Amino acid sequence: MREERGSALERLFKRGAKVEPAEIPAVVASFLLYFCVLGGYFAVRPVRETVGTILGADRTADLFVATWIASIAIVPAYGWLCARFRRSSFLPWIYGFVAVSLAVVGVVFGASEGGASGTSVAAAQFFWIVISVLNLFMVSVFWSFLLELFSTEQTTRLFGVLAAGGTAGALGGPVLTDLTVQTVGNDGVLFMGAAMFVGAIVCQRVLIRIWKRADWGRDGSVVVDDRPMGGNPFAGFTLILKSPYLIGIAIFVVLLASVNTFLYFAQLRIVTDTFADTETRTQVFSRLDYTVQTLTIIAQLTITGRIATKWGIGSLLTFVPVLMIGALLMLATFHTFAVLAAAIIARRVGEYAFVRPGREMLFSRVDTETKYKAKNAIDVPVYRGGDALIAQVDSVLSNAGMSAASLAAIGAGTAAAWAVNGVLLGKAAKARGEGQAASQPEAVAAR
Repeated sequence: MREERGSALERLFKRGAKVEPAEIPAVVASFLLYFCVLGGYFAVRPVRETVGTILGADRTADLFVATWIASIAIVPAYGWLCARFRRSSFLPWIYGFVAVSLAVVGVVFGASEGGASGTSVAAAQFFWIVISVLNLFMVSVFWSFLLELFSTEQTTRLFGVLAAGGTAGALGGPVLTDLTVQTVGNDGVLFMGAAMFVGAIVCQRVLIRIWKRADWGRDGSVVVDDRPMGGNPFAGFTLILKSPYLIGIAIFVVLLASVNTFLYFAQLRIVTDTFADTETRTQVFSRLDYTVQTLTIIAQLTITGRIATKWGIGSLLTFVPVLMIGALLMLATFHTFAVLAAAIIARRVGEYAFVRPGREMLFSRVDTETKYKAKNAIDVPVYRGGDALIAQVDSVLSNAGMSAASLAAIGAGTAAAWAVNGVLLGKAAKARGEGQAASQPEAVAAR
């Protein structure tokens, strides 16, 4: 009976990617880990938005600045952990910190009715900043470990399927909140989120045990080394500045964030003008979320790995930027909600199904210290810096009288630069992969 289930599971994975039988335990555990991480985050994110309405616009605007500062500060703190502790020790700590933080804030919220007291306001601000920073940080940490767990060849085949675990969590988390919040309250939702991060700890420990096994389907190019990395806690920033390859990835992330922010402000304008009722706006956003997550998980399970295997990382990196050129030009010509909705769906599905896995595959060509320290610096403060910069640019140009159509056209130009950068990064990654293969003939032969 057990063999039949294993065979059925193997056939299920092989429909979307070429998963070898020995890889299935690692793939399943990785899928469930990402499900718990994004499921927990997306379950509590609606509470964060509610907290923003309680705190008010002025205080929330200040929190954006605090979030960027915190995203910068977290890099040396994380670098210190990497330098002094084994990954098998501190990775579960990270998810444990999130679980404890959510539970503590849940207790404070439950004891102070709606967050009106001074203590609950402080807890609300702490919660808002922590969640806004950690949503990028936790995803970065997840992929950093998977880049150690899997070889370069495996990342190409498997990362699309693994990304689908996060998409399933991103879909299931808010559905769970929607079904339960009227019964358990906002504090109860935070407890549910904490429970999902406890599940993440369990999955992470399972993966660490698999990682340390000598033979589970990984090729000989992956060397297990769980020693503390040592080095400077600020090494993430210096590693980026020393490497043209990492600078290229950082530019890619800034351009990605720029296009996303241009589209976000177009969304604010068009939705506000189109739907006067706030409940209707919420319903519209819910439907967009549902559509995006459903299409994304289908794409991740069926075509992401096949596209990467057939056409390479460059195809994953350039498809969405090229699509956004056309979408933003259409938005500049026809400034309507229908065009906006199509652009949002295309951008988000493409980013989750293609761009994100492609970005992570870029780091399969670098050493362990870079995978943890430099990658985290790019994924968190560099990304948030791009957000903050373009938000200010859009605000200044809009207040100066620039039309929405012109802003969309600027966004299309940014997408063109993003596409060029994606092509160059894809070529650089291919060259690095060929160089690594040439320098490791024994591993290639073993494969």
